[in-house]
Amino acid sequence: MSILDNYLHDLNEAKKTSITKTTRKAKIKRATGQLATLQAKKSNDSLYKQMKKYCDMCKKYRERVHKKYAARVRSRARR
Repeated sequence: MSILDNYLHDLNEAKKTSITKTTRKAKIKRATGQLATLQAKKSNDSLYKQMKKYCDMCKKYRERVHKKYAARVRSRARR
């Protein structure tokens, strides 16, 4: 019965969550960034267009790298 008790104890340990508190300063900083991006989009700013272009390119290349190396590193990830 101790094996089952140990297993249940491990499951309960895995379910613990941590609580993070967001400060007012962090909320304002996040909202400022979101609103600045939204305003740039509405204004058809060239910097916004460049940001989107390179952000999309970065995501595309990240997916290509992950696809290329996924088979090689999957066994290490499981450890």
